[in-house]
Amino acid sequence: MNSQKFVIGGIAGGIVSFLLGWVVYGMLLKDFMAANYSSLMRPDSETIWWSLSVGQLAFGFLLAYVIGKANATSAGSGAAVGFVVGLISCLGIDFTMYGVSTTLISVKGIIADVAATAVISAIAGAVAGAVMGAGKKSVAVA
Repeated sequence: MNSQKFVIGGIAGGIVSFLLGWVVYGMLLKDFMAANYSSLMRPDSETIWWSLSVGQLAFGFLLAYVIGKANATSAGSGAAVGFVVGLISCLGIDFTMYGVSTTLISVKGIIADVAATAVISAIAGAVAGAVMGAGKKSVAVA
């Protein structure tokens, strides 16, 4: 895996994940998630932006790493890998937290979170895959 493409793909995936997370969770699902997530959520005015940014970049690098290992060097294959990574990781995290906490999230919230995360991850994976595959020569099969 080319380290320069990994870094660029990770940053691109992280930025897309950050922006789509803001649109999906911060705008479209804001009221729904507030009703189905615990009151542990910070108000917008108390968001710790550096921490949120580091987390989203880390997720972008996770996507870039898995996409690179899978040789998924197109938007389509990156989207497929991103979808699976987002789906499985969110299922694991959400159901683990549901199993060990008393009021963190409802099952209805888990379903919405997993679906939203899978879609966001697919789009971020598509961008990372496209970026990481840019400049590759395709071989025509006759």
